[in-house]
Formats: sequence, C-alpha cells, structure tokens
Amino acid sequence: MTAPNRQSAAGIAAAVNAGRTSAVAVAVETLARAAAYDAVQPQIWISRATPEQFLAAARAIDARIAAGETLPLAGVPFAVKDNIDVAGFETTAACPAFAYRPEASAGVIERLTAAGALCLGKTNLDQFATGLNGTRSPYGAPRNASNLAYVSGGSSSGSSVAVAAGVVAFALGTDTAGSGRVPAAFNHLIGFKPTKGRWSTRGLVPACRTIDCITVFTDDTTDARLVDAVVAGFDAADPYSKALADRPLGQARIGVPRRAQRNWFGDAESEYLYDRALEKLATLGEIVEIDYAPLQEAAQLLYGGPWVAERTAAMAGILASDPEAVDPTVRTVVEPGAEVSAVELFNGIYRLAEIKRHADELWTTIDMLAFPTTGATYRVAEMLAAPVPLNSALGFYTNFVNLLDMAALAVPAGIRSNATGFGITLIGPADSDRALLDAADTYLAVADLPSPPPLDLEGKMQTVKLAVVGAHLKDMPLHWQLTSRDATFLGAFETAPNYRLYAMAESVPPKPALVHSEEGAPIKVEVYELGVAEFGSFVVEVPAPLAIGTVTLADGSSVKGFVSEPRALTGAEDITDLGGWRAYVARGA
Repeated sequence: MTAPNRQSAAGIAAAVNAGRTSAVAVAVETLARAAAYDAVQPQIWISRATPEQFLAAARAIDARIAAGETLPLAGVPFAVKDNIDVAGFETTAACPAFAYRPEASAGVIERLTAAGALCLGKTNLDQFATGLNGTRSPYGAPRNASNLAYVSGGSSSGSSVAVAAGVVAFALGTDTAGSGRVPAAFNHLIGFKPTKGRWSTRGLVPACRTIDCITVFTDDTTDARLVDAVVAGFDAADPYSKALADRPLGQARIGVPRRAQRNWFGDAESEYLYDRALEKLATLGEIVEIDYAPLQEAAQLLYGGPWVAERTAAMAGILASDPEAVDPTVRTVVEPGAEVSAVELFNGIYRLAEIKRHADELWTTIDMLAFPTTGATYRVAEMLAAPVPLNSALGFYTNFVNLLDMAALAVPAGIRSNATGFGITLIGPADSDRALLDAADTYLAVADLPSPPPLDLEGKMQTVKLAVVGAHLKDMPLHWQLTSRDATFLGAFETAPNYRLYAMAESVPPKPALVHSEEGAPIKVEVYELGVAEFGSFVVEVPAPLAIGTVTLADGSSVKGFVSEPRALTGAEDITDLGGWRAYVARGA
C-alpha cells in the first residue's frame, strides 16, 4: 500500500464546478482512500457514512451543478470532530454513554453542506475535548500519520490524521486550549483557529463554552481561506457569535518569548527548528523579545485556576449520572472544578481582565506573535505513562490564546528526525484572522520547508541514532560494542561548531571527552542506528565520567551521543584543533 496524495479543497471544487470531474467520482475515490487507510488507523473514526449514503449525497451535488449552481465547496469531502453535531450521525464526544442523535446539524455544518461539501464521517478525539495528545478515547488512540509510535496531538486527533493521510481535503476540529493547533503541528498541517465568535459554535458540545472555537485542518492556506469564507459570519442562534470584522495586521514587529522563557522539555531539535524559523521571520520584520510571563499566567488559569470549573459544568450531567463512563484521566482533570468557589471564580475573572489589558497594550508594540506551537512531542507509550504532566507540556505555548481573545494560525516549520512535524503559531489580536493567513503566506514563501514525509503505513521500528566520537569509531578498540548489537552505520558527520574535544588522561583504552562550548569547532563523528533495546544495553556499559546525552550535528539535527562530566577534563589535553579523534590517534602513531 502506498500513501495517497493529499487532496485540495479548492482544486476539487474547481474541477467539479467546471465539469472536469463529478462529485460522485470524487466520492468514489474518497471511499477508496478511507478503506485503504482503515488498514492502518481505523481508530481515527468514530462513525462514518455508508458508501450508499455518501454517494447519494454526491449525486445530489452533481444535480445542483447540472442545474446551474456554482458551489464553493462542490464535492469536497470533509470530516468532523465528534463533538460537533451532524444530522444523521450520533454525537458521542468520545463517550458512548453520552451519545445522542441530534435533530439538526451545527451551524458550521449547515453552511458547509449548503456550499457543496460532503461529510464522510465523525472523527475520534480526546474525550470531551479534554487533552492535547489524542490518547484519551475509548475508541482508540489516533497516532501521528508520519510515525505511528508518536501521538497525533489532540483533542482533534482523528480530524488531523484524516487530512494528513489524504483521506479528506479538510476536517473540522475544535480549540479551547490548543486542540486545533497542536495536532496541526505534529501532522504537518495548517491549523486555523478563528477569533471567538467568528464561526458559530451552535451545535458544539462545549468544553469551556465561553472560549470554545471550531477550527479547521487543511493542507494549505488557500483551503483555510476557502472554508473560512463559507462558514464565517454572524449566527443569531449562537449567543457567542459576533459580526464579522477584519483587522489589518502589520508584519514589521514579530513578538517572541525571551530566550530564557522558552521551554523545550528536553527536545533540542524543537529548539533548533524554532531558531531556524525565527531566522526566516527576521527577513520579513523585526524579531522583538517580549515578557511571556503574563501570558503564561493567563494560561495557568485554564487548568490551574477557576476555568476548570467551566469544563466541570459542561460535563456535570455525565459526572453525576455515570462517572465511570468518563476516561479516568479526564475525570481527574475536571472533577476538581466542582470545588471551585464563586469567590475564586470572580478573583480569576478580575485577574484575567488585568492580563487582557496587558495583552491589548502589547499590540501597540508588536504586530503579531510567532510562538512555537509545542516545545516537544512524545511517543504514545510515554504519554500513557505520564498523561497529565506531558499533556501540560504540550499546552505551554497555546493555553492563553482563547482566554485573551486572540486569533491563531498554526503553520509547519520543520520536520524532526523522527518524521513528526514541528510548527509555529502566528497569533494576532481578535479579528486579525485574514491578516494572519496573509502573514503565513509570506512566511511560508521564504521558509523553504521540506515536503511532508511519507505516511507511516506499517509502524516504524523504534530506533535510536547514536553519534560516536572516539573508541567506538570503526576500527577502534570498542567498535565491537556496536557491531555486536547490529548497529547500522549511517555515515560520517560533523557536529555543530560549538563543541570542544579533549583526550582524557589515564583512560584505557584511550578515550576522548566531547564538551559543548560556545567557543568550539566542528568535530568529526560517526552516526549509527540501534534498536531501542540495544541502545539501552549499550548505555548501561558507558563508564563514568562519560555519559550519553544529545549532540547537535552540523545540519542542525540532534542525535544521542557521548558527553562528559566536568571531571573528565582533569589533566585532559585539548585536541579540538585536530578536528576529531582519528587525527589525534594518527598524530600519536
């Protein structure tokens, strides 16, 4: 099985409207794509239209085109996160005990189907949209489309994967704390989170009703604009809807967190990719470091403050009638909200208003923010082992946005060595949605990003890349420790130019010590790939004062490698100028 190409909503609609293809032909192909990807991740879906239902809807679109209509989304297949009502489907919010069959579709669905779009089905999610990782569902855990060992991101997990896998052209998600941005980053997608009230939330199962937003995942900004043009607008039936406005946005001053306030959670590769993204953004405007602390304080109010009670209110019925039906981690997160007092809530509202005033004044000094979407990503196994702290890490750069009424657009910004996506989020004041899309176009034009990697269709064998610098090099005394573990030689490389190399004193056999230093030079290394178990057994044999850490290569990628404790330099000779261990050995010979 080969990975299908991603679909373009604009391209499909143009072809169907022009008669170059038909909605039925698109539907047949979409059903085939869905069936093929079922062999990889059937858990991205909670329910799906039958082929007969889907084809009947497509025939209706073709009839409208034949009657002379021009439809902005003619025949475009899409998916819907299963906390948004679609007539004819159950809404479960990933909780079977909560499921109901709505009498009408949500406001956004009404507009999409009127525009000719075809709903293929309802996608999986972190239960009740509580989570940023995608593992909190009784229907299974959707996984990253490019590496099945890693989380898809959530809570809009199934929607993001359905687009990344090329099954549908776009998919709706939701976003309260980052659920429409984090999965976009991990799966190499655009994640458009509109201003609160720009898109109707009528027919959405609330998470935090006052700040919930419906979002869209697309492959490019063109499709995001197209969907926004169809669904944006005032809905009198939604008490949180508001009239459309478009606020212009300069790109001359781009705010970023101070370097000391950036948190990478041990992921040096993300740090490198963010720095590279800032280098590209610096060609478009001035990079301005801002104090992230007030925004981070606002973020803490969402789960660490009284706003958790709003999630509790949204789930009050199921928590009272059938608490065991709620995912244990979700229940752990929301149950404390029942203890939040009105005094605590009002004090939180007062403090948020103060931070909101600070944020509003921020826009007088900068035009937009460009934050990492996340600081790290995790394997599914890691997330299941530590679900709360790792999930919290994923929200470090996202949780404040809706509380402070900002618009946000997640865009790709690089690919990690494990094939998962790294992204940045462009953030602007309310109503800057269209301007953010323009800014994204400007950034992507200069970013020179690689194409998304092939889908992981069978599950990658988990391996670790290891840089060796001395006695483990080929033909050196300890190389057997690699060959005995069936290590694969990936090539000879150099480190980034910020390392120094020392020959340790009284080491048998002679060994070097590699030390990170801002006044360093490139050092020659060899990189090998080992299975996770083999890597673990190798690490056990590494003697002090050496250790295994993370080494950055000249191309910016990060691998595991030998590092040294400070005592390794006692009596050691600095051999950095030789450029590598082989030159030192040759000099001695």
